Amino acid sequence: MFPYCAIDFETTGSVPGFRNEPWQIGAVAVAPDGGVERARRVESLLRVDPGRPFNKWAPGRHGELRREIAASPTLAEFWPEVAPLMELPLVAHNAGTERSILAAAAPLHRPALWIDTLALSRLVWPDAPSYALEDLAPALGLAPRLGSVCPGRGPHDALYDAFACALVLETVCSLPGWSGLDAERLCALCSGPDTVRKKNRRS
Repeated sequence: MFPYCAIDFETTGSVPGFRNEPWQIGAVAVAPDGGVERARRVESLLRVDPGRPFNKWAPGRHGELRREIAASPTLAEFWPEVAPLMELPLVAHNAGTERSILAAAAPLHRPALWIDTLALSRLVWPDAPSYALEDLAPALGLAPRLGSVCPGRGPHDALYDAFACALVLETVCSLPGWSGLDAERLCALCSGPDTVRKKNRRS
């Protein structure tokens, strides 16, 4: 298995007149053959513009944590903790949100690779009833391990979701026909209009 960083942001959601901002980050850096349980973890609440509204449908515990969020670093202030991990292949579930937030925070940084576990899951389990991370992880039997690495946490906590994403990728890469794929091949499989055709040619 190659080294990678699974990353998740919890955000304010879209509100007219305000840009979508992250209020929590979780990142899990997995070393080659190190295992998710031994991964380096980085997490923080993130300060957002004071007084800005949150989308009423934005998930997570932001309503309970407003005081802590107001006293937290901004993503720019927290960036020195995150920057070393950004040199690894980045993994996220429905990676568009994470990509857009990182692009806004560090417009000159270009991550080497993005692997989207949502796109991979649709390829690997085409008949799954749900691809939402909070449904997919328990359906794959990952809940006990998530409870072990993130006790007391749950879905829509950034660190919990980063670990869930890492475990989904680990599960994919343990399957017959997938275990030998490197980061570049996985990136190619979960991007572009010919994703399914590529997968079928490989099978």
